[in-house]
Amino acid sequence: MRILFIGDIVGRAGRTVLRQELPALRKGWALDCVIVNGENAAGGFGINEQILHDFFSNGVDCVTLGNHAFDQRETLNFIDDQPRLIRPLNYPRGTPGRGASLIETAGGAHVLVINALGRLFMDPLDDPFALVEAEISACPLGEACDATVVDFHAETTSEKQAFGHFVDGRVSLVVGSHTHVPTADHQILPQGTGYMTDAGMTGDYDSVIGMEKTEPVRRFTRKVPGARLEPAAGPATLCGVAVETNARGLAAKIAPVRIGGRLSPARPDFWG
Repeated sequence: MRILFIGDIVGRAGRTVLRQELPALRKGWALDCVIVNGENAAGGFGINEQILHDFFSNGVDCVTLGNHAFDQRETLNFIDDQPRLIRPLNYPRGTPGRGASLIETAGGAHVLVINALGRLFMDPLDDPFALVEAEISACPLGEACDATVVDFHAETTSEKQAFGHFVDGRVSLVVGSHTHVPTADHQILPQGTGYMTDAGMTGDYDSVIGMEKTEPVRRFTRKVPGARLEPAAGPATLCGVAVETNARGLAAKIAPVRIGGRLSPARPDFWG
């Protein structure tokens, strides 16, 4: 199975490059499943229903979120009706939406997608390790699903790496999101799980993690807030990670993806 995970879509610039590039990638790479993190898609903060449908119409199969999941209050009104929109699993009991979903691809395969929030330097939510353990035990890879992808939305590299080793051999891919900078450590872990500490953002990299530079720099130098943070509007780079799984649902090949914008390009050579 060919899976593409695309990192945090930031604002209009990120949505534009996704719309421009994804349909051709989906066809040219014969992708089976495309997952994007959409928690910064609406003006940098949250997601709305129109954007969600735009993602789906351009070839996205599933959208994960993160700590900005409900920054757009309207999300509370539609998330329960959108099984392909996933908020973090370890939000408190009773939070609208779901933290995991079994997605059926166009080819009839089943992909378990899980979204979890780390706890270091983040909100002190429920234990993501224990909750993900319960999900993958209830839907084992190779038995109840053909692939399992975990978007681990976390601040620190140590927590992301520890989580990757914790589930190694039991999921297809663990990919980090949230920090908006692509890491160079894409690899297949010893027991067969694909791993990348952070997929990076899909947005304008002439920015401060996707936001127009002036206000973040001012806040760091003056230590007082001023104007509202606004997404940078220049040419965006689509960033993510590509994985091809084997018959057991584990990773056989993995590569970074960077298309457009300011960053050096990268594409999986095993897909031509």
